[in-house]
Amino acid sequence: MSDTTARIHILRAAGTALVVELTEPVPRVLHWGADLGDLPQEALAALALTGEPAVLNNSVDIPRRFTVWPTEADAWSGTPAQEGHLAGAFAAPRLALTDSSCQPRSTGGELTLHLTDPGTGLDITLSYVLEPSGVLGVRTTLTRRPDADPAPYDLASVTTLLPLPRRAAEVLDFTGKWSRERSPQRRPLGFGTHAREVRRGKPGVDSPYVMAVGVPGFGFRDGEIWAVHVAWSGDQRYLAEQLPEGAGAHAGVLGGGELLRAGEIRLAPGESYTAPVCHFAWSDQGLDGLADRFHTLLRARPAHPRGPRPVILNSWEAVYFDHDLDRLLRLADRAAEVGVERFVLDDGWFRGRRSDDAGLGDWTVDPVVWPEGLTPLVDHVRSLGMEFGLWVEPEMINLDSDLAREHPDWVLGPARGVGPAARHQHVLDLANPDAWQYLLDALDALVEKYAIAYLKWDHNRELHETVHSAADRPVAHAQVMALYRLIDALRERHPALEIESCAAGGGRVDLGILERTDRVWASDCNDPVERQTIQRWTAQLLPPELVGTHVGPRTSHTTDRVSSDRLRLTTALFGHAGIEQDLTRCSPEELARLTAWTALHRELRPLLHGGRTVRADLTDESTLLHGVVAHDGSAALYCWARLATSPEGQYGRVPLPGLDPEATYRVRVRTELGLPSFHEVAEPAWLPAALDDTLSLPGSVLTLAGLPLPNLNPEQALLLELTRTPR
Repeated sequence: MSDTTARIHILRAAGTALVVELTEPVPRVLHWGADLGDLPQEALAALALTGEPAVLNNSVDIPRRFTVWPTEADAWSGTPAQEGHLAGAFAAPRLALTDSSCQPRSTGGELTLHLTDPGTGLDITLSYVLEPSGVLGVRTTLTRRPDADPAPYDLASVTTLLPLPRRAAEVLDFTGKWSRERSPQRRPLGFGTHAREVRRGKPGVDSPYVMAVGVPGFGFRDGEIWAVHVAWSGDQRYLAEQLPEGAGAHAGVLGGGELLRAGEIRLAPGESYTAPVCHFAWSDQGLDGLADRFHTLLRARPAHPRGPRPVILNSWEAVYFDHDLDRLLRLADRAAEVGVERFVLDDGWFRGRRSDDAGLGDWTVDPVVWPEGLTPLVDHVRSLGMEFGLWVEPEMINLDSDLAREHPDWVLGPARGVGPAARHQHVLDLANPDAWQYLLDALDALVEKYAIAYLKWDHNRELHETVHSAADRPVAHAQVMALYRLIDALRERHPALEIESCAAGGGRVDLGILERTDRVWASDCNDPVERQTIQRWTAQLLPPELVGTHVGPRTSHTTDRVSSDRLRLTTALFGHAGIEQDLTRCSPEELARLTAWTALHRELRPLLHGGRTVRADLTDESTLLHGVVAHDGSAALYCWARLATSPEGQYGRVPLPGLDPEATYRVRVRTELGLPSFHEVAEPAWLPAALDDTLSLPGSVLTLAGLPLPNLNPEQALLLELTRTPR
């Protein structure tokens, strides 16, 4: 074996590893997935030797290699890492490694590769950062050298790709619609390309969200999985691809990047394009293991919320556009009485805004509705011990607004005129420096004047014909970058300000927007039956403290379903909790239950917002078991929910996932929210003791053998709390 070990770099963390060999002219990926251990030189040489595949019949005359920047120069016939041209030429990039550096740490590290393409004058920096969580972030920047050909290089696509083994044969990604976001869909990975493209100007309510490829039948608790998330708040592309000849010594590839429109990125000498970070993760412990990596990554961020997440009341479903001061003051009184900690005034407060067809863009308080400004409400809210928050939708504009009449050129659209409105609104051209500055000044003034603690930042419509009217030049990329700069500038002026990403519900949920916001609104739907599933799958990427979960009224405003208090309250417990209903119309009994619920949430939120999310694999899709377990296994909270009827009478033993089998646990049914309606003559024998808080059971019985859980009627939920007893 030749001595290649000095040219092999390894990043290792949390049981996963990336291995790259600095081959000429472009380095190749030898391995991504399970940690191979601390490999001696002989093992590294063996890994390189076994990374060389056979030469096939009717094929190129050298072994195909899967490089860090796969192109046709490697005889790669799949999706290339780079597509583009220089005035119609140099469409086949020929890159070579010019420099590299590797900074391994005890948990992770960074490998940086510098490539160049003399024909186009492009220098490419490719950075692999393996975080202590085991999530691998891949960052790419393409820069035209100052002395390059003066013609612009038209960049068509940049796709970050990593290899997959043959056993990765089943794809899971997501789709959805308004009020039904993150609906999972599975399919076998065959030959060819499974690609998901987003052309909505934001990830959208049908976002692929996370593309996972694993061994067939992988579940929440078991199975080996490889996954990618594109951290970008605009147009995206995800793909899983498998060719008959493989990908070097590997079988397929997984990747993603920004979907670029034709002519959008044209690099003149000295200009750069930085692709969105693609986050890759591997797990041999199913989807929960994958979620745990992403949650650990997010919780390690310096800006991750550290303090208790305040219970919110949002005014939308309470008053809609009917902004009457006396009514809102009474609502604030009731909110404080039930334990709300942050009061948020939703849409309808600004000039001309009596419905959704006018006023967007005019970000000053309506003097007709609010003759004294928002001060009377803000002062009253603060006097009750609550923070004050406000709804805004800065990226949108109604044509019926003073702003549109004064600056029609700020409305994004073709030179021939804007297209049809969506929800009566169009898009404000954030890439226009004057429009951008107007928004920053308007938002800054509001936050400063009213000492606003929280902005609910909405983005309702999708972006179509996202071109600048001056030359019909596509600006979807520039729009997202301007958004990022706007939020960053506002946060720099107001470091304590918290921002929620809302986009017609859960239409902009990605790690790009979460670099600069503090939570997301998972869905406009507060129907608990729908929310159980939406929240279950939102957790595949985000920990509960970043996901807004509000309890609404008995009749859902999105589905018209009437649901029980118990299911609504229990469902909203598992996240950043809030209330979305008119408390002034609640009965004393309803207010008492809400008060008990906020108290329970405050008691449990250290666990809910710091523990490990777990989800059980059940064959009956009408039943769900999910929960949060402390990282040291000392405590857990589970929700056992039935959403609909099913043929099953008895479930049999159901293991409670994530517990320490060597420990003993006190098992308690929390009854503050009321008991569910049971579908049985008598409960399981263990349940009365759990109701009396006198039951202790071995962890092995709970998490390995399982409990026969009670049979519930439809749309009911049971809360189980477990606490490890001293040994």
